[in-house]
Amino acid sequence: MARYRGPQSKIARKFKEPIFGPDRTLEKKNYPPGQHGPNKRRGKQSEYAIQLMEKQKAKYTYGILEKQFSNLFKEASRTKGITGENLLKLCESRLDNVVYRLGLASSRRAARQMVGHKHFLVNGTIVNIPSYSCKIGDVVEVRERSKSLESINDSLGNRRDHHDWLEWDTQAMKGKFVNAPDRAQIPENIKEQLIVELYSK
Repeated sequence: MARYRGPQSKIARKFKEPIFGPDRTLEKKNYPPGQHGPNKRRGKQSEYAIQLMEKQKAKYTYGILEKQFSNLFKEASRTKGITGENLLKLCESRLDNVVYRLGLASSRRAARQMVGHKHFLVNGTIVNIPSYSCKIGDVVEVRERSKSLESINDSLGNRRDHHDWLEWDTQAMKGKFVNAPDRAQIPENIKEQLIVELYSK
């Protein structure tokens, strides 16, 4: 399963946002990486560079590589509605993201690993494909043998966010994908219109 394995703090500093979660390094060094530090002269970015940065930010945020992301954009373009919003909805509908949003994993990277290790069922069937696209009404639950996993229980214990587009049953350790979220329900700081403009060139 292809995924980004490089340094996370360096990428977070590049975008000046904790896109992989809380980051102490970013708090101390809130400027792009490089040998000249914060004093380096940085020229004005071109329109293309800004659009490209936004696409890269979205890819790193959701842990999606270029080909998958490009395919998602094509699907979003074919879907009725605003292309940029459709793209984010498709990203949010991925199984690894749904597991993360339900609070079953501390990060998307951890969620992707746990999905790959077959800890979750979708509609009663084991699904170990992180990119699986959840549909309205899908039920995502923790496998019986995985309910005692420390990492899952710790993550649920620290669960703070509740999302209107997902239902969660603490007793049964299962959640329901009620509907794809509206743009206002997606907290990520991504300017999706810039990504649309980039792909439209």
